[in-house]
Amino acid sequence: MTQILLTGPSIGVDALFTTLYGELRRLARREIWRNGVRDVVGTTTLVHEAWLQISGKPALDFEDSGRFLAYAARAMRGLVIDRIRARQAQKRGGDVIITSLDTNIAAAVEEPEQLQQISDALDELETVDPELAKVVDLKFFCGFTLAEVADMHGVTERTVQRQWKRARLLLYQSINHG
Repeated sequence: MTQILLTGPSIGVDALFTTLYGELRRLARREIWRNGVRDVVGTTTLVHEAWLQISGKPALDFEDSGRFLAYAARAMRGLVIDRIRARQAQKRGGDVIITSLDTNIAAAVEEPEQLQQISDALDELETVDPELAKVVDLKFFCGFTLAEVADMHGVTERTVQRQWKRARLLLYQSINHG
């Protein structure tokens, strides 16, 4: 994965989208393949729907490309989950089965409800500890390594490892006891 670092007091969302378009397509492709919705939405469609969602929000400002990518990945995740929910609806003849998140750290997701639970747990985590939620977004949904996440946040890799471990524990507790 190539990492493009843009920093500055205020990077325009339009400039970020244009500059990081290739990286956004990579994130979209990963979300689509990981969640088993290849026949439901295409890479370009997902990127552009996420862009419409992001550009429709007033006063968004990102300090660097990593934060923009994390926000975009979260938007894409929400769009994919919405597609899964819509496809599952009885009137549309659902029965989507997601077999795996295809990552070395995540347990396999066998049912769409599990993906929804993960999303809800991450939303809950964001209200409790936004920093941990950012680590999960960057690591799990954007595909950054822990070293890259540490670099983006200006902390040591060990700090991010502890945050990642704590975030996984909190997500697990939220999903299994919530």
